[in-house]
Amino acid sequence: MTVGHVVSTVESDPGYGQLVVALFRRRLWLIGIFLGVLSTVTVYTLLKKPLYQSSMQLLVEPNYQSKKDSGAGAENQFADSTVEVDYSTQLTQMRSSQLLQKAVALLQSDYPKLEAAELQKALILTQVEEDKVKTKIFQVVYTSDDPEKTQKVLKAVQRVYQDYNREQQKLRLTRGLAFVDEQLPLVEKQVDRAENEMERFRKSQNLVDPEVQSKALIDALSGVQKEQQSNQAQMREVQGRYQTLQQELALSPQQALIAARLSQSSRYQSLLNEIQKSELAIAQQRLRFKSASPYVQQAIDQRQRQRDLLATEVRRVLGSNAAQVNTTGESGLSVGQLSATDLTLASALVDAQVNLSALQGRAQSLSEAERSLQQQLRRFPGLLAEYGRLQPKVEIGRNTLQQLLKARQDIALEIARGGFDWQVVEDPKLGKQIGPNLKQNILLGAVAGLMLGSVAAFIRDTMDDAVHTPDDLKQVDVPLLGMVPALQHEEGLAALVPFREAGFPEPSTMQVVHWQPFRESLDLIYKNIQLLPSAAGLRSLVVTSALAGEGKSTIALGLAISAARLHQRVLLIDADLRRPSLHQQLDLPNGYGLSTLLTRQTSFRQSSEMQPSHRYTDLPLSILTSGPAPTDPAQLLSAERMGDLMQALEQAYDLIIIDAPPVLGIVDAMLVASFCSSVVLVGRIGHVTRAELTQATALLSKLNVIGVIANGSDLTTNHYVSYERKGQLAPL
Repeated sequence: MTVGHVVSTVESDPGYGQLVVALFRRRLWLIGIFLGVLSTVTVYTLLKKPLYQSSMQLLVEPNYQSKKDSGAGAENQFADSTVEVDYSTQLTQMRSSQLLQKAVALLQSDYPKLEAAELQKALILTQVEEDKVKTKIFQVVYTSDDPEKTQKVLKAVQRVYQDYNREQQKLRLTRGLAFVDEQLPLVEKQVDRAENEMERFRKSQNLVDPEVQSKALIDALSGVQKEQQSNQAQMREVQGRYQTLQQELALSPQQALIAARLSQSSRYQSLLNEIQKSELAIAQQRLRFKSASPYVQQAIDQRQRQRDLLATEVRRVLGSNAAQVNTTGESGLSVGQLSATDLTLASALVDAQVNLSALQGRAQSLSEAERSLQQQLRRFPGLLAEYGRLQPKVEIGRNTLQQLLKARQDIALEIARGGFDWQVVEDPKLGKQIGPNLKQNILLGAVAGLMLGSVAAFIRDTMDDAVHTPDDLKQVDVPLLGMVPALQHEEGLAALVPFREAGFPEPSTMQVVHWQPFRESLDLIYKNIQLLPSAAGLRSLVVTSALAGEGKSTIALGLAISAARLHQRVLLIDADLRRPSLHQQLDLPNGYGLSTLLTRQTSFRQSSEMQPSHRYTDLPLSILTSGPAPTDPAQLLSAERMGDLMQALEQAYDLIIIDAPPVLGIVDAMLVASFCSSVVLVGRIGHVTRAELTQATALLSKLNVIGVIANGSDLTTNHYVSYERKGQLAPL
């Protein structure tokens, strides 16, 4: 039940099949260009003279490049300072016309017409590579139509190259020796001046090597700074311990030292005990006697004597620090009374003070050392800059002088040895034929012909806007309802097409309509139309085309027969009032028809003259021909009577199919379609163009165009024939 939707919506992407179809359609272009290219290549190959080629190989030591394995070789560095050195330069020089002119002169007796330009064009020089590594071997190839000439030319070239090498080496070495002799005195003077400047600089600044000395000062400064950091850490640690001990004792270090000394004096402690006893005695006497009593005064005097002895003991123990202890008051008597724990803390406090003082002194000395080192380093940037200016002059001068001396010795040895001759690795031989290769050229010509022919065929097919396949019709913005087969002269088709057996040159309309593939395809198309949502309640259908000659009349008749075979009461109307053809195709009289009904003034509801003029066999199919040709068909078809006629006919029949004129060029089809419910376009494959079909669709855009039918397709006939043959061959 979804056949119609599948046919109308499936879009095929361009693939290899369409490319092959395009090539087959433009096969004459492809074959013509292919044969033309192949013929041209074959004739050119047969007429072309045979070519011969000979080659030789030379082991070349470049005269313009220092040896890579002896990069320190001064004889190469100073041999010729004016030449860029590499194998590319060597090859360019070997290809020069000046050298090749010498070879032409040697060959003048054998080949008087030979010129340097001809030799330069036919001579090929390349550097041999081995595993993508360029070697020192040059290959020389010469091509000519004379095998003996190729050998003689290469021998002459070989001689010229070897002579050129010897001359260049001698000239190069001689120039190099003169250059070295010229440079030696100048370089010696430069070295002397640089060394004298360096000596004066060292003496004036009292330096041996500023870089070494500055590095030593920097290291010393770094060491002092590290010691400062360590000393600061120790100071912070001792300071913290000192503050903690001072808080515990609530004494200064001097007071703690005094208290510790007095606490450790046994005599001082004994006197303190006696004084305490005297204080107790005074208190007891005052309880018994008055303060003026001799007993109380006696005890007070004894206490005073004890205090005097205590002060004497304090001066003895403390010496100059005795003034800090008041022995007359009560607070002074408690100074030397420390416990064992307090004595330990006092000792630790004194030690912390001593250590802190030592660390502070060390920090001061380190700061002084840092200032001294920094002061010394401030003068070194200028010294280093001056030393850096003088030192390269001395080193470069010495190295240059050493290289010049070695170069002079090496160049002299090279001159005495006579240089390096280019060696022949492979001698030139008689030339071997290399062409033309008939098979290879024909193969290349065939490939080129196919490529050019295919490109030309594709270009020609691209420029052609004609519809060639049903897929081209899908580019129009309406669904493809189906495909009507084209008549084909195939084996087995005669059994299906009776008019082929009768020997008719072209089949008649009735023969085409009764042709089985045509009938089956129209049945399928009509079913697709019934399944379209836009064709719901279909009562009238206009069949038209963009151009004349696209088979719309035959397809309209086929659709009418298919609808009638499905038990529909169908009326087929020929609405082409300009060039009617339906009565001719069906061999019917045309004296009475559509124009007759439209020109009469009788009412359709009261008159029986609106009945069709003919019946089609035993099917419920009626035919209404166009009738006599009117003077103004457009006026007749646009009248209200045409609308009244269609309303009356739609009440009398289940389906009305109208064969309308083409859309492009005349307005008749649009006038008729305005009174009907749906429109179907017919497009003949290979006849109508995409632009024409698009234009026709645009003109009918405000009407209900439900789809397009592809007429003359080569795809559907084969399917049906194949199906029939399989049915005939199937076992019973």
